[in-house]
Amino acid sequence: MSKKIVIIGNGIAGITAAREIRKRSGFEIVVVSSESQYFFSRTALMYVFMGHMRFEDLQPYENNFWEKNRIKLVYNRVEKIDSTTKEVLLQSGEKISYDDLILATGSKSNVFNWPGTHFKGVQGLYSKQDLESLEERSPKIKKAVIVGGGLIGIELAEMLLSRNVEVHFIVREARFWNLILPDADADFVSQHIGHHKGLILHYNEELAEIIGDENEEVTRVVLKNGTILETQLVGLTVGVSPNISVTENSGIETDRGILVNANLQTSVQNIYAIGDCAQMRTAIGKRRPVEQVWYTGRMMGEVVAETICNKPTAYQPSHWFNSAKFFDLEYQTYGWVFAQRDENESEFIWKDEKNERMLHFVFDKKSEEFIGVNCFGIRLRHEVMNHWLTEKKDINFVLQNFTAANFNPEFFKSFEQPLLQSYNALFHKNLVLQPKKWWQKILAKNEN
Repeated sequence: MSKKIVIIGNGIAGITAAREIRKRSGFEIVVVSSESQYFFSRTALMYVFMGHMRFEDLQPYENNFWEKNRIKLVYNRVEKIDSTTKEVLLQSGEKISYDDLILATGSKSNVFNWPGTHFKGVQGLYSKQDLESLEERSPKIKKAVIVGGGLIGIELAEMLLSRNVEVHFIVREARFWNLILPDADADFVSQHIGHHKGLILHYNEELAEIIGDENEEVTRVVLKNGTILETQLVGLTVGVSPNISVTENSGIETDRGILVNANLQTSVQNIYAIGDCAQMRTAIGKRRPVEQVWYTGRMMGEVVAETICNKPTAYQPSHWFNSAKFFDLEYQTYGWVFAQRDENESEFIWKDEKNERMLHFVFDKKSEEFIGVNCFGIRLRHEVMNHWLTEKKDINFVLQNFTAANFNPEFFKSFEQPLLQSYNALFHKNLVLQPKKWWQKILAKNEN
């Protein structure tokens, strides 16, 4: 049976869905986006501004890929969804009919009710258009103010510092990213970013007002403590929210995001939502109902393709994982390490201050089952960490076998022995470091 699939959004979720549907079927596929003509890697936008890459380098596929795979790209904006007639109305006035509709509209930058957010030079950093606005304004910027201590904020700070802009970073909490990281981890990251010349951090501070001139250009910001900062750019990086404006008057149920069931179906038949804009009606384990992460968008794209191609599949992500970069400090997290520990959890923290490395382990007090780890300055093997979490290994096993988790041991100074010695001394153990041969068998099995 032939069907027509329309996908709104050409980010990682939407394009993964398109590619996976094409692999499984001969269905007609139409992708609609008003952000860019071609899919690009959003997480690398900063490197274009910093001169490390060209924008075309962010496109994983050649321009002829879409025609070759019979995926039609429409560069336009969807104004309305009519689920009764099964059509989407475009800004151009054109109507596109569908049999199945996938909403992959992503996120939008949060803008709160601060006075002055309308001035020129006040922006977020999420879309291609945000990058273009920043580039256009760049010659005017001598001083910038970034509001919000999150991952997008730290990326914007690095971008601006690369062009010798003085950056004032306004963080509401006492430490950087303290709502996500435990105090010790947040202190470690705060210390690292505080070493960067040209970056002035304002902790425990909040924005009160943005001031502009007669030409509607931003000139200053006022903090709640009365401090006035001159600026030619205000970066609003206080998080992102699901972009759900396309669902207005469509009958599709929404909350913070577009509500979906386990099969990623919305409240309207034949309409699905995936990626940043989707909100699970029932959260999966400890995961949040809305997860705005690259790899979860990809997984959702794969799952919805299965369902649309007549193999109904539930979205069942594996163990929580994420990674980021704070300037040149790499960060990974596996499993669950929350800002506040549960009563049943114990922790073990190891630091190498000289080489800026830190590991923060969390495990069950009674069973000693390994629950999660935050990792700074060290790369760990995803397959190994995932395996240990799946097998419910205890913290003793994990630390004895940690050489297997080291992603690039040949390029980094070994740390596993002092790590285990520190744990032994703190918890009165006599554990011995084990060779990593057992992992080589698992790796060979996975590769086959």
